[in-house]
Amino acid sequence: MAEMIPIKERMSRSPRPMPEQEVKERVRNFDEVPLGYSKEDAIYEAQRCLQCDPPSCVNGCPAEVRIPEFIRKIVDEDFAGAYLEILKTNSLPAVCGRVCPQETQCQMACVLSKRGKPIAIGNLERFVADWAMKHNVEEKHEKVKKSGKRVAVVGSGPAGLTCAADLAKMGHDVTIFEALHKAGGVLTYGIPEFRLPKRIVKHELEKIKKLGVEIKTDIVIGLTKGVDELRDEFDAVFLANGAGAPQFLNIPGENLNDVYSANEFLTRCNLMSAYRFPEFDTPIKIGKKIAVIGAGNVAMDVARTALRLGAGEVHVVYRRTREEAPARLEEIVRAEEEGVQFDFLTLPVRVLGDAKGNVVGMECVKMKLGEPDESGRRKPIAIEGSNFIMQVDMVINAIGTTANPIVSRSATDVRTDKRGYFIVDDETCATSKKGIFAGGDIIRGSATVILAIGDGKRAAKAIDKYLSEQGSKDH
Repeated sequence: MAEMIPIKERMSRSPRPMPEQEVKERVRNFDEVPLGYSKEDAIYEAQRCLQCDPPSCVNGCPAEVRIPEFIRKIVDEDFAGAYLEILKTNSLPAVCGRVCPQETQCQMACVLSKRGKPIAIGNLERFVADWAMKHNVEEKHEKVKKSGKRVAVVGSGPAGLTCAADLAKMGHDVTIFEALHKAGGVLTYGIPEFRLPKRIVKHELEKIKKLGVEIKTDIVIGLTKGVDELRDEFDAVFLANGAGAPQFLNIPGENLNDVYSANEFLTRCNLMSAYRFPEFDTPIKIGKKIAVIGAGNVAMDVARTALRLGAGEVHVVYRRTREEAPARLEEIVRAEEEGVQFDFLTLPVRVLGDAKGNVVGMECVKMKLGEPDESGRRKPIAIEGSNFIMQVDMVINAIGTTANPIVSRSATDVRTDKRGYFIVDDETCATSKKGIFAGGDIIRGSATVILAIGDGKRAAKAIDKYLSEQGSKDH
């Protein structure tokens, strides 16, 4: 059994990097890029933890994972115990270990980050979750008394799954309604296989089903059934339907052939398995030179996917600089390694087409950065007379998403803001209508998986309290 090493040595050690597929290999496949820690890697990295009291890293985790406790168990080689420790607060560790931006959350709060050497908490979480999956470790649940209360959850993304799992553990009967034919929300349709293998999502879904959660697919709330109907049928409702409506630049030429939204492109590839055509009957056209507009994580996913599907050249076009790009640094670096070209300080103003309506180019203007705007980033300003034509034959918009109004239209008296997002209480995720709660991207716009998980946890606690109060009133 490994031991904690002296403090001085812990502070002098450098973080253990996670091995990855070689670049020349990974651009030709959809296999996961990071390969995971070995047992030795995980113990080495875990031994660096200072076991702070109080632990500042926990304050940086929206899921409130007890990080020092699970890391200490890794040092003790109690990997099953480490996994069960994480599950006390986070139902999706295999997902979070892969896609959460730990560098701006728990790892940023780590005291060693001041020295530029934060503990690789995400890598350790992934190791523990993968080890548990390989060794069939299952959480043992104490039998709880059934409450007799029924909760409807709209959407099976990270917020919905977390809320459903927590409520099921509290003794409530939960039904998830998913619009698509596969559950998982953005985890299934949005994030590519090379970042989040679908077997991982499937495994996490099966765990939640074992809690007794029912998942009904192919039901579009707002069309198949309204929110008001759900509220009549169930004791409480949690809206976690995401922000799935794509945004466009609203420039001339966006209606041409071969102009896609990132949603459509990634859904075809991930949910419909277009990357495995003709094994799966979902063809997808790939241009020779593609422009991806935007520089968030979704833009990186689109650009890296397009390369793997055979694009000759992929350009990420962004109106600010690399420093302002919202994507995780590691995703930008991986995209650069794989050959994605970045056109910073560049703004598209028109998409050009031929006589048949096909994309043949994109007119852009060069930008410069001015004073900070409301986002805190320096505002991009067009440079007069700097227009130029970029020769491309496909354009993919990855500039963000917004609320789809289908759900809110069927939710009488549930208030939304001017962008269409549900307005909720910050502490409870309660909406303006009694018994209806909301969380995830549908309350704040596109954000991270871990923030959605945090919403799901807060909502579950509030719903449980609401149901218990209703129960006492009934009697």
